[in-house]
Amino acid sequence: MSFLSEFREFAVKGNVVDLAVGVIIGGAFGKIVDSLVGDVIMPVLGKLVGGLDFSNYFIPLAGQTATTLAEAKKAGAVLAYGSFLSVLLNFILLAFVIFLMIKQINRLKRAEAAPPPAAPQTPEDVLLLREIRDSLKR
Repeated sequence: MSFLSEFREFAVKGNVVDLAVGVIIGGAFGKIVDSLVGDVIMPVLGKLVGGLDFSNYFIPLAGQTATTLAEAKKAGAVLAYGSFLSVLLNFILLAFVIFLMIKQINRLKRAEAAPPPAAPQTPEDVLLLREIRDSLKR
C-alpha cells in the first residue's frame, strides 16, 4: 500500500472526520463561552465586588505606575492575575457546560439502548411435549 493511499484511508475514517467536526464546533463554542464570561459574567461579578474590572487587575513587576493593564504592559513586565481569573472562569464554565452535555447524551443513549425485555418464547418442541404429556394424563 502506498503512502498516499494509506494516508487517504486514515483521513477518511469516521473517527478522524468526527474529531475534525468536534474541534471546529469546540472552537466556535469556546468563542461563545469567552463572550459569555467577558461580556456578561465578569462585568456583573465586577459590579458585585465594587465596580472593578477584573481584566485590569495586575501587579507591576518593572516598577511602572500605570492604571490599565495595556499601559503597564507597554512600560514593562506585569503579573496580570485578572486576565488569569477571567480565563480560569472561562475554563470552569466551558468544562461545566460540556459535562452537562455529555450527561444528557449519556441519558439519551441509555433510554434508547434499553428496550423492555421481551417475554421469552417457549420453543415449539416443548409445547408439543406438553400437549403429549397432558393427553397422556387424561
